[in-house]
Amino acid sequence: MTKAVVLLSGGMDSATTLAIAKAEGYEPYALSFRYGQRHQAELACAARVAEAMGVAEHLVIDIDLRRFGGSALTGDLAVPKDRDLDRQVDEIPVTYVPARNSVFLSLALAWAEVLAASDIFIGVNALDYSGYPDCRPEYIAAYERMANLATKAGVTGHRALRIRAPLIRLTKARIIRKGMALGVDYALTGSCYDPGADGRPCLRCDSCRLRAKGFVEAGTADPLLTEFGISAP
Repeated sequence: MTKAVVLLSGGMDSATTLAIAKAEGYEPYALSFRYGQRHQAELACAARVAEAMGVAEHLVIDIDLRRFGGSALTGDLAVPKDRDLDRQVDEIPVTYVPARNSVFLSLALAWAEVLAASDIFIGVNALDYSGYPDCRPEYIAAYERMANLATKAGVTGHRALRIRAPLIRLTKARIIRKGMALGVDYALTGSCYDPGADGRPCLRCDSCRLRAKGFVEAGTADPLLTEFGISAP
């Protein structure tokens, strides 16, 4: 099987991306990060998803982005709640972690070279999202060009490196339908920016509300809410 590195946050999008990589015949190597995020629930979700989907290997890398700060996910800033979903892309919220995807993709690129893998999968989305600059198609295209300039594999022409973002032009509803068709168990995933100690979602942050919107539009219940005995908002 052809190897691929899959960035796995433990959220709905990354779990769906992992399922897509497997469905396309790749042997997935999952990569997660303990980057100084305020809540560790997402790493527990990533571990559950990796085990359930039978990845070849799951690495969790430690990086301390708290040293830089600048984000509600790595510092003491409050996580925004109850924002207008229709206006979310008008400004970049404080939940944006400076250059996070660039940092993550760089480490994924290093592992891909060692594994002799040509493909790196990332679950970014530019439709139902919070307006992060490193989730846009032009960013992914630019990073792929850079990857082929910055690596031995790319420069020698031994193999072209591809940054795969299969969800980038899908709504949350379409992502959910695709994941369900591939057997993704969304009860194992977590999307909340400000979960409780037990992983219970707040239901009010951007990520929770976008997730809820997706399940409503997909016409199905979110199994994570069922796990916590929460009525759908």
